[in-house]
Amino acid sequence: MDLSQEQWLSKQNEVSDNVILDVRTPMEFNEIRIPNSKLLDISSPSDFLEGLKLLDKSKSYFIYCRSGNRSSQACSVMQSMGFDKTYNLVGGIIDWSGITE
Repeated sequence: MDLSQEQWLSKQNEVSDNVILDVRTPMEFNEIRIPNSKLLDISSPSDFLEGLKLLDKSKSYFIYCRSGNRSSQACSVMQSMGFDKTYNLVGGIIDWSGITE
């Protein structure tokens, strides 16, 4: 599900058991990231799929990338694997106005 930053943050506050996933490259992740996010690089498909297999499908996943394209793809892949609660940050981190680290 595609959400604006406001909707994305609001939904996070509604759900107690959530995970923030950054699907960019390690270099991008080390440059700037949303606090408490976990890296799962979608540009490395085999590692990405292996990482997904280790995740709890009952949790809610808030997913972002640089602009929203890769995270949208990640949501689609995750949904096809049985993840019901995936939320894509429209505009990615380049449109993010919240806290970063």
